[in-house]
Amino acid sequence: MVTALSVNLNKIALIRNSRDGNYPDVVEHAKVCIASGAEGITVHPRPDQRHIRPDDVRQLATLLAPMKALEFNIEGNPFAPPRGNYPGLLVLAEETRPDQCTLVPDSDNQLTSDHGFDLTRSAEQLAPMITRLQAQGIRVSLFMDPIPEQIRLAKEVGADRIELYTGPYAAAWGTQELETIYRQHFLAAELATELGLGVNAGHDLNLINLPKYASVPGLLEVSIGHALTVDAIAMGLANAVQAYKNILTEAAS
Repeated sequence: MVTALSVNLNKIALIRNSRDGNYPDVVEHAKVCIASGAEGITVHPRPDQRHIRPDDVRQLATLLAPMKALEFNIEGNPFAPPRGNYPGLLVLAEETRPDQCTLVPDSDNQLTSDHGFDLTRSAEQLAPMITRLQAQGIRVSLFMDPIPEQIRLAKEVGADRIELYTGPYAAAWGTQELETIYRQHFLAAELATELGLGVNAGHDLNLINLPKYASVPGLLEVSIGHALTVDAIAMGLANAVQAYKNILTEAAS
């Protein structure tokens, strides 16, 4: 099994938003990623619209809808209320019908997502949201830390998959803590698979640390945006996508 690559386009949108107009064009960059071998496109709209905007989500949904072999993944905080023309994550997902909706416990004051759900506190609120999305044919993934008790709760609350938060793994690269953190992810992925949960992963994975992480068992998908966009500056977007794809293909063999 080759782990799927879903390219996160948030940083393309962030660059665009630094000027008026639509340059760079998020949809055109999605087309390049797809043509270069990406199996999916990820976006993470936030209420403050710092990067991906609701209309980006709608346009990407239109692009990807006929491409049945490709996955459209929308990430976001299901608890964030509507603001301006941001209708809320669940409403936007129901309108655009992505293949997967990844629920993430982030907030406006976070620079980026930096922790998974604590389901001892949020499971009761999340359960009807998960059911609501699944009723629309949308697979639901929960952004999680590699904590066994939390992963068991993810299964109990009805999630289809988990996305393991790999920020601490990436931060530990080159330190003595790396093997301990990698082992936590390895065991978390094994447990999730045993429970019948699919396993995704993402956050700060790059060309250096991905080869090791790709050996985590049962890894179905990685979502990569920041590092891939940075690599694209030097390598070109198509070459960057292919470089990440090559790592995942080699790991499977």
